[in-house]
Amino acid sequence: MNLSIKEVEQLLEENCMICDSIIEKIKADNRKGVQKAFLKWEKKREKEQLLEENFQEMLKYEQQLRMRKISLIAGIDEVGRGPLAGPVVAAAVILPENFKLLGLTDSKKLNKKNRETFYETITTEAVSIGIGVVSAEEIDRVNIYEATKIAMQQAINELSVTPEHLLIDAMQLPTTIEQTSIIKGDSKSISIAASSIIAKVTRDRYMERLAKQLPHYGFDKHMGYGTVEHLNAIDRHGICVEHRKSFAPIRERCFTNTLF
Repeated sequence: MNLSIKEVEQLLEENCMICDSIIEKIKADNRKGVQKAFLKWEKKREKEQLLEENFQEMLKYEQQLRMRKISLIAGIDEVGRGPLAGPVVAAAVILPENFKLLGLTDSKKLNKKNRETFYETITTEAVSIGIGVVSAEEIDRVNIYEATKIAMQQAINELSVTPEHLLIDAMQLPTTIEQTSIIKGDSKSISIAASSIIAKVTRDRYMERLAKQLPHYGFDKHMGYGTVEHLNAIDRHGICVEHRKSFAPIRERCFTNTLF
């Protein structure tokens, strides 16, 4: 090739798809810098191909429904069933048919930076988003399972359009809307994955705001889960209204030392 190593690096950096004839020339170039750049490009392409394949696999439920002329498909998921403090938050998300976001998956598998980036993309491009929030007090009153269903129904009600079908992560809801419950749906459906990210970021931001009000609990670090740090803070400072008194680790502690 007549290109310098730097020019080859730039060519590979700026182009994921390159015609076979150029690839063959690059592969035949024995310069170490060229070969290093090619290996880097090849790994990047393989990663993007895998992301593309995963995304297409996660589209299968939506595609099956669209074959039935169903277009308003709401993915529904919740975050916060396990923590000792804070609300349970559910999200319902209707994505457009042409939506594409490589790397979209269960929010728990993504780091905070990627969740925040994906959150912005989803909120910008979604047809509609609904959020449901059920407080710790309500969780104690009805139990976490029922509270989760309430949050999900709230999220559906908050949508600006009525969905034709619900794709729900491992839950059945008492609604007349046609629904499909999918175990581990947040890693099997892009609509549910999108809702898991919206719910996760929404709840995390709530807990981060709460941490500013009650800094001694460290809510911004553990998001209300029963970490050693959290339990130690409860032992030192007692509980607050955001703690779920029906959950064993809280129930077993002294309730008389309540902050609010």
